Amino acid sequence: MSRVRALRRPARLAPGARVAVVAPSGPVPEERLQAGLDVLRGWDLDPVVGRHVLDRHGEFGYLAGGDADRAADLQSAWCDPAVDAVICARGGYGVQRMVDLLDWEAMRAAGPKVFVGFSDITALHEAFAVRLGLVTLHGPMAAGIDFVKSARAQEHLRATLLAPETVRTIRSDGTALVPGRARGITLGGCLSLLAADLGTPHARPSARGGLLCLEDVGEETYRIDRYLTQLLRAGWLDGISGLLLGSWAGCEPYDGVRALLADRLGGLGVPVAEQFGFGHCADALTVPFGVAAELDADAGTLTLDEPALS
Repeated sequence: MSRVRALRRPARLAPGARVAVVAPSGPVPEERLQAGLDVLRGWDLDPVVGRHVLDRHGEFGYLAGGDADRAADLQSAWCDPAVDAVICARGGYGVQRMVDLLDWEAMRAAGPKVFVGFSDITALHEAFAVRLGLVTLHGPMAAGIDFVKSARAQEHLRATLLAPETVRTIRSDGTALVPGRARGITLGGCLSLLAADLGTPHARPSARGGLLCLEDVGEETYRIDRYLTQLLRAGWLDGISGLLLGSWAGCEPYDGVRALLADRLGGLGVPVAEQFGFGHCADALTVPFGVAAELDADAGTLTLDEPALS
């Protein structure tokens, strides 16, 4: 079975770069969007907002407008030669309804650029890896409450976008669930979305050779068990190099989640770093996907072979 491979790095952003904000998933609160745009402007970036970002679906209130409109905003932004980066406004749910409507040939022809998001955006991280072969950034989103209220989340994303050589080592406050060091290619995201993505046209058949990043939010422990067990039974975790576990916000107290993670993942025989500080948490770190790196679970560090962006 093929191994996860390193992907092409987009160019870093420079002052004045145009950043498109799109909403592939859930509805976007306008006040938070404006706060996020102000942060981006404060970095001397030029944010532009997709036409349908503030839409709401007429029947299903959990969607930011119709599937075709959400797809059109993303594709239009990506294919606009004046746009240097695309940042998602928020997650929620909806990517799996729109991802098959994207013209991947047109997006590939548009060339590489920066893509940022997390949570439901996990399905797009996988699609961008499989269809475009591009490094993407698992990081805070423009209208995310944790982003607009967190100086640390803002600064880590800003540094990753504009001065990526300064954050080649990503340091967490966590510890080792399973000690050791491992090398591999970073990938992953929201656990429930990775499980839901299995068998779809835009998902990798395996995480073999990868440093797999996992997190989730608001899940009962038995559901986390189900997602992990599904990935294990499908063979998707066979041959991974190591694991980074992010936040489990809104789940049961961490001791219970930790026991399950140890039960389901401890037998893989690879280093596992826990509470790594990415995902649905305050002060979330930005983690690039698709880059070669070394995990030191004991030290709580992920050291990239190269900066996330070229």
